[in-house]
Amino acid sequence: MRMKERFCALVFLITTFTTFLASCGGSSAGPAGKDPTTAELASVDRFSDQAGHLMVRSMSPSLPGPGQAINFDQGAPFITEGFGPAGQRVQYYNFDVQPTAPAPIYAFSGPNGQPVAKQLNVVDVIPGDGQYNDFWQVHKVSVPASYVPNSVTSVAEITAAGYTIDATDTIVNCPVVPDGSVAALRVGGGLPGLESGWYRGKVVKYFNFQERPLSGTTVPLSPIYVSFNINPDQAGGGPGSGFKTEAGSQQTHNVVGTVPSDVAYSPLWSVDVYDNAAFSSVSNLATAMTAPSLGAGVAMVNCPIVSMQ
Repeated sequence: MRMKERFCALVFLITTFTTFLASCGGSSAGPAGKDPTTAELASVDRFSDQAGHLMVRSMSPSLPGPGQAINFDQGAPFITEGFGPAGQRVQYYNFDVQPTAPAPIYAFSGPNGQPVAKQLNVVDVIPGDGQYNDFWQVHKVSVPASYVPNSVTSVAEITAAGYTIDATDTIVNCPVVPDGSVAALRVGGGLPGLESGWYRGKVVKYFNFQERPLSGTTVPLSPIYVSFNINPDQAGGGPGSGFKTEAGSQQTHNVVGTVPSDVAYSPLWSVDVYDNAAFSSVSNLATAMTAPSLGAGVAMVNCPIVSMQ
C-alpha cells in the first residue's frame, strides 16, 4: 500500500474510534447548567392590582411600571422616618402588606451538607402570584456530587429529579424586585446589592435583609404605631392621605415597638393606628401606647429598619 493510502486509512481508523468513544459515553459531561448572566429575566411588578395593597399603580400612577427599577432610597412612599421604642430616630423601607405564612425558597446542598457553589436559589412565586411573600422559609434540596450547578432552575425540575427536600426553620426577608432596583441602607447583616435566583427557568432579582435572624414556620410580628394626615374614620383618610409628618420635614411620629437589637424584633409589623390629634405628644413607645387608638392590627407590613440614630 502506498504511503498516501496508509495515511488515509490511519485517519479513518482514528476518526471511527473517536466517534465510537463519544457514542458510548466516553465524555460524561452530563446536563449543562444555565448561565444566569445570559438567561431571560422574569418580569416583576410590585404595584399591579394583583401584587400591591397600599401601593397600587392604578391608584398612584406615578409608581414605577412593570419591570421598571425601583429606587427605594428616593424617599416617600418607599422609606419612612420614625421613632424607636426609646425615642431614637429610625428609618425603614416600605415593602407593602405581606402575610405571616412564608413562601418556600429552595437552597441546594451537596453530599457534604455544604451549599452547591454557584447554584442560585429557586422560588416558584413572584409578586402578583398567589401565595407570594417577601418572607421565605428555606427548604434544603439535597443533590448528588455529580450535580451540575444551575442545571435545575425551577421547582418543577426539583420535583421531577426526585431530590430530597427538607424544610428548615430559617426565614429570610428577600423582597423580589425588578432588575436595577436600589435599596442601599442596612442595619446589621445583609449586602445592599441585588441577589439572583431562579423562577421557572428565568432569573429573578431580590434584596436580602438580615438585620436580625428570623426563625419558625410563620413570620413573627412586632407592633408599629402610626398616624395619618387624615384619620381613617374620615373621608379620604388612612394610608391614601399619607403619614402625618412634622412641618417642613419627613419625620413622622410613627413608633416601632422593637429594634434589631431586641430579641422580639421582626420587620413584619402589625399596624396600630392612633388619632392624629395626639401626634405632637407621641415620641416613643410609651406615649404611642397611651395615644387614643383608631384600630389595632389593621395590617401587616414588611418594613425592615435600615437606619438608627
